[in-house]
Amino acid sequence: MAEKVTPGPVSNANGVREAVCVHTKKIYSSCRDKDCIEDLRFYPTQSAQSVLANAQGIRGGSAELLYTFVDVEPVNFNRGYYTVDMRFYYKITLQALNGSTRYTEVEGLATFGKRVILCGGESGPKIFSSEPVADELDVQLDLTADLPTAYVEVVDPLLLSANFVDNCHYVPGVLTGVPEGILAAFDEPLILDESQSRRVCVSLGQFSIVRLERDTQLLIPVYDYCIPTEECMVAGIGNTEDPCSLFADVDFPVDSFFPSDTVCENGIGGSSGGCGCNR
Repeated sequence: MAEKVTPGPVSNANGVREAVCVHTKKIYSSCRDKDCIEDLRFYPTQSAQSVLANAQGIRGGSAELLYTFVDVEPVNFNRGYYTVDMRFYYKITLQALNGSTRYTEVEGLATFGKRVILCGGESGPKIFSSEPVADELDVQLDLTADLPTAYVEVVDPLLLSANFVDNCHYVPGVLTGVPEGILAAFDEPLILDESQSRRVCVSLGQFSIVRLERDTQLLIPVYDYCIPTEECMVAGIGNTEDPCSLFADVDFPVDSFFPSDTVCENGIGGSSGGCGCNR
């Protein structure tokens, strides 16, 4: 049976100098999702609704993820497992067609909720910290509940379609509980009562990664201290070096002017069959 490693100097371990204890976050479980979210209700701004009321058609534009609210709760009768509830808020920009070719851009809100269950382990002790809490009167004790921390990584979704329809999925009569910060992302008020607006539904493609983490102490190998090898370049007011000389050391951003063909060369999903770019 291998001897257990303890903190301290280590010899004959391929350059490892010592084993040290670090306080970090350990990922207990994670998952990834590829959601095709069909027929989400589009809540337009006031000016957007006046345009949509007389529009002859509508087509897709773009979607921006404004924020994701995350909540973690333990699963009853299943120790160590937790539900992660997520609520996504999107800023949608569509093109309302006024004729055969003319269009007007309109903005609105779409929202989507989902829940996943992940293992987050168990931790008996509660955590106290001497670090002061922001926006508090020098509170020196911070109590952390016995829950893992959920992290959600999300990219802006793909806007797959937009249509005038009689009914949409995931639609309450009146959308309530929209945070003030989300409402502030629009230049004018939103119409959140579906009966007051012409109904538009959008479909989105969303990629996300969800993980549960806990604070823990780990024993890791150490090779050496992290000593910087690059010297700092001084720039700004008072710098005696010629600014044109500094600029001369900056490489020309070729990739910014000429997009890479790597995607077309690798094909869909990395296959060698090509992605149809030359078709």
